[in-house]
Amino acid sequence: MARPPPLYRPELLAPADRARLDALLARIDEAADRSLGYPCSGRFDYTALYPFLGYPLNNVGDPFQPTTFAVHTHDIEVEVLEHFRAFTRAPRDGFWGYVTNGGTEGNMYGIYLARELHPDGVVYYSEATHYSVAKILRLLHARNIMIRSLPGGEIDYEDLHATIRVRRDVPPIIFANIGTTMTGAVDDLDRIRAVLADLAIPVAYIHADAALSGMILPFVDAAQPFGFDAGIDSIAISGHKLIGTPMPCGVVLARRAAVERIARSVEYIGTLDTTLSGSRNAIAPLMLWYALRTQGTAGFHAIVARCMEVADYAIARLGAAGVEAWRHRNSITVVLPRPGPAVIARWQLAVHRDIAHVITMPHVEERHIDALVADIVRGRDAGGNA
Repeated sequence: MARPPPLYRPELLAPADRARLDALLARIDEAADRSLGYPCSGRFDYTALYPFLGYPLNNVGDPFQPTTFAVHTHDIEVEVLEHFRAFTRAPRDGFWGYVTNGGTEGNMYGIYLARELHPDGVVYYSEATHYSVAKILRLLHARNIMIRSLPGGEIDYEDLHATIRVRRDVPPIIFANIGTTMTGAVDDLDRIRAVLADLAIPVAYIHADAALSGMILPFVDAAQPFGFDAGIDSIAISGHKLIGTPMPCGVVLARRAAVERIARSVEYIGTLDTTLSGSRNAIAPLMLWYALRTQGTAGFHAIVARCMEVADYAIARLGAAGVEAWRHRNSITVVLPRPGPAVIARWQLAVHRDIAHVITMPHVEERHIDALVADIVRGRDAGGNA
């Protein structure tokens, strides 16, 4: 069917505006090659999907239900969710989920479900938890207590035990980190469940923040427990991290019985309102589907193995230069002492107190590590200011 010409066409753009876009693209292109500190993969190509950008796609409402708005990608979204269901070993007939705007939305959804199920519950989260979680708890007015972290980043299980023990009459809502922001530490779900069992807690909820590691642990040997078979009730995984997309996105999965408690029918859209947002990105599911279908399980095994290989190369190169670096098992987050401000700025390193980290995403190669180490050594030799 013939469509009217678009309202926004390149020939209508003023030369100065075109030059501004060209300059912006050049700056982003240069900066993207020096992005080592944040978990956003830059290795993807979605040109095959560009024709879809010509339509007002909108995945409004529940992806598993029909809707009166037909310009959507719900069918593709459901296929994406099935992949993640398998990755996280969620029950085939008892799970639900949707493609989110990113990890923060997924974490908010998990806490929201838990609070609706247990209005008088208390959320327990460690001090190594992502900064956005404290904001989520304020927004939801959820009662919460911060638990100490162990030196490597895991939650302090003894502190968790002691803190829950004095509040045994209140359902605990555990926010577990499956890969902490700064060190990639994975909270031990077996030990968390052992704490609950030891205290004879009858009702609890466990949400897992697996923003980065949720696309790593399914593809390694001897992975730490992290999925629904390990006792979680919901999980958030990012899509723009290890998979890589040009916009932030993610997936949240939960037990269907919990979601059914909060579902509401909305006549305006002709479907159930089960998500946090009304209108949702319909391009993100397409990109995740495209990545998952072109790579498959074997492809992601290879991608993760390569990321681990570069992480070990970074540790070896930094060690040879006299810089003590390390990573947790099954993590691609390489932790090192905080370098000088010029190195932090040039390589966009994430820092916290006296440490920094490099995350060996799929676009990071040995040449990046070599250049980073050279800059660290140069700065050290210059007196630590570089």
